[in-house]
Amino acid sequence: MKTLVIVFHPAIDKSVANKRWLQELARHPQRYTIHHVHQAYPDGNIDVAQEQALVEAHGNVVLQFPLYWFNCPPLLKKWLDDVLAYGWAYGTGGVAFKGRKVALAVTAGIRQEDFTPEGKWRVTLAQLLAPFDVTLDYVGAEKRPFFAFYGAEDGPKEAGYAERLESSAHDYVRFLAAL
Repeated sequence: MKTLVIVFHPAIDKSVANKRWLQELARHPQRYTIHHVHQAYPDGNIDVAQEQALVEAHGNVVLQFPLYWFNCPPLLKKWLDDVLAYGWAYGTGGVAFKGRKVALAVTAGIRQEDFTPEGKWRVTLAQLLAPFDVTLDYVGAEKRPFFAFYGAEDGPKEAGYAERLESSAHDYVRFLAAL
């Protein structure tokens, strides 16, 4: 079955890293379905039945998003609140994610060395993403490691940025293929 990549980016047209990842995935339409939640629901009103049907129609699920203020974009939180409903994702009869492989793909504006206990922010990206781990455990998903691109805000002014981004896009495809 195909992998569903659910994209939560409120300004994907202005993105560099997320947009590049999606360009690479678009080269493999037989393997990946790309679903832009902000484009599908510009008013923020999520069609829960449609989202649940999309998940059910795919073998693996990837939540792709930029880190916003050391957290996820608000629409991703709303999606989790609305779509992961009792009786569907958890609770009595809630088996939609049981055994389904789920991963996160995250872009962080800050450099990787700043996401260490000794770094500028004194926390790791894994620590910031811990609520997702607990959520995925709660719904019985087979959680996979996260994929990350650090230093996205450095952009073209960083020497080697274009090469690092290009490498990341190809690594992302390999990461998804190995789910």
